[in-house]
Amino acid sequence: MQEIGGYFGLELKVGEHYHKEAIRLNTARNCFEYILRARKYAKVYIPYYTCEVLLEPLLKLNINYVFYHINEQLEPVNEIVLNADEAFLYTNYFGVKQVAVERLAKLYNKQLIVDNAQAFYAKPIQGIDTFYSARKFFGVPDGAYLYTDIKIEVAEQDVSYQRMSHLLKRIDLGATAGYSDFQTNDAALIEQPILKMSKLTESLLSAIDYNAARQQRIDNYNQLDIALGNNNKLRLKLSENEVPMVYAYYTDDSALKDKLIKNKVFVATYWPNVLNWTKEQDVEYKFTENTVFLPVDQRYATKEIDVILKLLV
Repeated sequence: MQEIGGYFGLELKVGEHYHKEAIRLNTARNCFEYILRARKYAKVYIPYYTCEVLLEPLLKLNINYVFYHINEQLEPVNEIVLNADEAFLYTNYFGVKQVAVERLAKLYNKQLIVDNAQAFYAKPIQGIDTFYSARKFFGVPDGAYLYTDIKIEVAEQDVSYQRMSHLLKRIDLGATAGYSDFQTNDAALIEQPILKMSKLTESLLSAIDYNAARQQRIDNYNQLDIALGNNNKLRLKLSENEVPMVYAYYTDDSALKDKLIKNKVFVATYWPNVLNWTKEQDVEYKFTENTVFLPVDQRYATKEIDVILKLLV
């Protein structure tokens, strides 16, 4: 029965999801688990350079996995011949490797799994299992999208209100005050079952101006690249229709990350677990150690990018 009257709730714009045709789930790692359960793969090849949470569904389902190396352009070093019950997972790094995704789709066809957690705006390729993470790009507690042509039943729906505290605290008290809550809420997503996207996250994601966010990210990325590109050892130019998650700045300045954080420019590390998986001479190790990931998201414009650039001079 519909509830009428009483106290007010959040008044959010009623719009549309960006990924209208996708299956809406609770987390990206659960999208991966969905694929693994549906396809019944015996082995999956995954990059050394990835987040350790991708191991969670592989370990849960007792599926064999093999790491592979990438080169300095963030692309697989070797071509792997897959058996019929094997898959190859590739990450669309920072939202700027769509050309590589398209090449690998031709190579591996339906046995390719595309991790677009860092590439929210990238278009899925017909017939290729692909998943996205909403919270890498927008202020939501959870939420993910999956494109696949094979279906399994997901009956229960997630509930997200209890993972909203860091988002609310950031508005009221600032990012620093909410960071502990962010860590707690992030940890709460570990070992979650596959669930439908929550009503709260659905509402939040339906209220976003996706076109404005897209353009602002592109503008911010280009502003940073114009200023830093000649000194950046990792040259990642945006291809047509690519929308970045961050600007990856590869530098020998080991103190730069701490300098930025001390000046309240918060930058993440992608990914600390890679240092345990690889050796110092490996490309992946060097990426993790030496790359500073500068924010380019839609919250910021020329003024904030100028602040970042002044700290880098």
